[in-house]
Amino acid sequence: MTIRKIVLCADDYAMNEGVSRGILALAEIGRISATSAMTNAPAWPVLAGRLAPLAGRTGIGLHLTLTWGAPLGAMPHFAPTGRMPRLGAVIGAALRSRLRLDDIAAEIGRQLDAFRDATGREPDFVDGHQHVHALPGIRQALLGVLAERGLAGRIWLRDPADRLSAIAARRPAAAKALLVAALSRGFGAQARAAGFRTNEGFSGFSPFDPARDPDRDFAAYLTATGRAHLVMCHPGEDTDAASLDGVVEARRRELDYLASPDFGRLLAARQVELVPAPA
Repeated sequence: MTIRKIVLCADDYAMNEGVSRGILALAEIGRISATSAMTNAPAWPVLAGRLAPLAGRTGIGLHLTLTWGAPLGAMPHFAPTGRMPRLGAVIGAALRSRLRLDDIAAEIGRQLDAFRDATGREPDFVDGHQHVHALPGIRQALLGVLAERGLAGRIWLRDPADRLSAIAARRPAAAKALLVAALSRGFGAQARAAGFRTNEGFSGFSPFDPARDPDRDFAAYLTATGRAHLVMCHPGEDTDAASLDGVVEARRRELDYLASPDFGRLLAARQVELVPAPA
């Protein structure tokens, strides 16, 4: 079998101490190959420094966050209360072309600045919490800000869509994967036209059910992979439970599985090499 080079990205770094500690532990033993950081999280300035030893061997990106926590600056139209809106409201506004893109572009800039200020460099890539970066309107704002900063050709972007046949072949959380694919339609092509590399193939959608068998789920995520595939994951330790959106047990179970010999055996059986960027 040919070796398949796949990015395994742990989302939500800096959400809190427990999530971040779990991600770092997996990165240190080579069981993830990338992580994306929430730079609007209160813990980010402190936790950013812990990523420094990973630079060069683990992809470190910006997890653009517009549906969790507070913005880094005033967003009078998008987040007038000082808290980010819920995902459903953002999707509805995006589909009706009612997003104030000036608010959003300014916040994208602030979150990029927060990444650079804390790490001393630009992110290796950009993705989005709950995939908001690929929504209509937000994607145009993102591509515009990145182009203005001269980042085309220098960083890559996550395309959260995939082929319908591939989604159907995997099954876990297929309805969620299909919805995100529909909402993200065209994002990858637009990103590449603007000069940004993307992954080609995406999986990792989870029902966040701690009763599920993670070995079976990850075997599904590695099924029907694209030629530059990316798998997302959401590991974390079980501290700071209130800020984990009710998925504490699922995060801990995923962390334990990814660190286990079972996952190592799955990677070997599927001839997978984890890489920090789409190959």
